[in-house]
Amino acid sequence: MNILILQGSPRANGNTAWMAEECRKAAEDAGHTVTLVDVGHKKIAGCMACEYCHGKGNGACVQKDDMQELYPLLAEAEVLVLAAPIYYFTMSAQIQAPIQRIYNMNKPPKVKKMALLLSSYSPNVYDGAIGEYHGIQRYWGVEDIGIVTAKIDEQKTEETKRRVQELVAKL
Repeated sequence: MNILILQGSPRANGNTAWMAEECRKAAEDAGHTVTLVDVGHKKIAGCMACEYCHGKGNGACVQKDDMQELYPLLAEAEVLVLAAPIYYFTMSAQIQAPIQRIYNMNKPPKVKKMALLLSSYSPNVYDGAIGEYHGIQRYWGVEDIGIVTAKIDEQKTEETKRRVQELVAKL
């Protein structure tokens, strides 16, 4: 399968990046084609709600930023994995911008499955992010292959690595 992982942490060697990398390795080891994009370091603006994409743009966004690199990847992805830190009860701003900018395509056309990787220093802060993820997954009508969360004492552990590998095995 063609898997696209959007890693939304600004910390290049942080806990979310580690989870995304473990997901990439497990998926490649299983024979999948994987693209991991560090959207935490891309220049992607939020949706301007200008509706250009649904009018004159004929599906293209009027903004010309790093999101242009993601559109072809989204168009070919069969599995979308969102990886995000939780700073204050929802996914990071760095991943929210690309999520919102998918609006121009309504749904990546080939995506059939999704997964979510979340990290936080605190327990019990995942509900908002999980709710958003399930909302997207249901709206797109795609299969949820799972969610892995890792709070402070679970980060970069063999147990979390195993849970990420089990998630990938569901593909």
